[in-house]
Amino acid sequence: MFNVTSLPMNILPQISIGMSLLLPGISAFAQTAPAHKIKQPNIILILMDDMGYGDLSCYGATGYKTPNLDRMAKTGIRFTSFLSAQAVCSASRAGLLTGCYPNRVGISGALSPTAEIGLNPSETTIPEVLKQKGYKTGAIGKWHLGHLRQFLPLQQGFDEYLGLPYSNDMWPVFFDGSRNFPKEYARKLAFPELPLIKNNDKIREIKTLEDQSELTTIYTETAVDFINRNKKNPFFLYMAHSMPHVPLAVSAKFKGKSSQGLYGDVIMEIDWSVGEVMKALEKNGLYKNTLVVFTSDNGPWLNFGNNAGSTGGLREGKGDSFEGGQRVPCIMKWPGVIAEGTICNNLSSTIDLLPTFAAITNSTLPANKIDGVNILPLLLGDENANPRETFLYYYRKNSLEAIRKGTWKLVFAHPGRTYIGFKPGSNGFPGPTNENFQHEEGLYDLRRDPGERYDVKEYYPEVVAELKKLADEARLDLGDDIQQIKGANVREVGH
Repeated sequence: MFNVTSLPMNILPQISIGMSLLLPGISAFAQTAPAHKIKQPNIILILMDDMGYGDLSCYGATGYKTPNLDRMAKTGIRFTSFLSAQAVCSASRAGLLTGCYPNRVGISGALSPTAEIGLNPSETTIPEVLKQKGYKTGAIGKWHLGHLRQFLPLQQGFDEYLGLPYSNDMWPVFFDGSRNFPKEYARKLAFPELPLIKNNDKIREIKTLEDQSELTTIYTETAVDFINRNKKNPFFLYMAHSMPHVPLAVSAKFKGKSSQGLYGDVIMEIDWSVGEVMKALEKNGLYKNTLVVFTSDNGPWLNFGNNAGSTGGLREGKGDSFEGGQRVPCIMKWPGVIAEGTICNNLSSTIDLLPTFAAITNSTLPANKIDGVNILPLLLGDENANPRETFLYYYRKNSLEAIRKGTWKLVFAHPGRTYIGFKPGSNGFPGPTNENFQHEEGLYDLRRDPGERYDVKEYYPEVVAELKKLADEARLDLGDDIQQIKGANVREVGH
């Protein structure tokens, strides 16, 4: 169901909505064109790192409040079935910025600081799409799509950048390509450097947790400055926070403010950051002409215990294709266009943002095949719209682990991570996981069973057959390491 109050009538004739069906394994999207010339909206995309579905108070979080994000949901649209492109850092970001399943563009996993690959500059990104219409583009925060100069944001369509090139836990002397963290992980105060980069050059070393405690404030002040400088032209701001990825660090402004401990403090500071961005829009008279999108790259890293977030009752977490790994919070606000207090239960994903932004701005879509669909009809309150019918859950290098159509999700037998049965870590120390647990095939009705607890495949063999047929078609397009199938339309990563 899609619950929505009525849109202002003067908005509806401004945009004509084009739709196309999403065919399995085939890129499908609909580009819309304004029927009347309207002012190009600014677009701000705020991306969290490892924030779980249950980490905002408007999604059920307890022990702290997120008033700015709750207000954003109350005056905008809150999605309940919004999926990240994949359940891990680099792959998720590649999907978001290109509108593609990450494996289509050759990105998998989380790129290490020693990686010599990155997002191929030949791929068309969101900022490159929007620059067609004269948008100024800025990136702030975690990048993680290649740290070498040819892969940095300025080479991928952004006019300016300030942030870290990879995750805030990737101190090169410790990183060995495994997930085995050293015993001194949370205790050592003088870590090897993390480079804080401005445009293409390092301007500072982030050496300690005290340094990291400044990151949210640095990113926020940079975002406000970008808004102030670009108030006279349309802009796209990509604000990718390093938090709440471990190791957690929070400024003195919020330290000890939450009854949920350090994790709650960090989320409260993130909420403050969103509030500062909103204040900057209001101060510059941009509030009504700006679309703000808030979401996360994947679910919580559960084995970090009290330093990890909540899935809100969904199964598993980060690094897993069950819902806890890929279903994330998503809130969008666009005054006068998105009806206040809208709740959208339709299936949608971060890979849908690029074609949606293209539709809003009447920009040309990438020449290369993409997988995202235009979800603007959902933002406009079209109760009959259902632009995304299916979704492919890929993980590891290129393994099709599950497929969804409507509310049905078929999980294929596969080796993968599980947090179940292991004691979580605490205070910055990770607990163990099984990275090669043999998950069994199962069919889940996510309408009645979002926690994926009850396998009903024996009762609905016709649904299983339909989903397997769609999966076979997808494998021909994108491949599948589990069945040792090479996809026909997978593109080369940047080298």
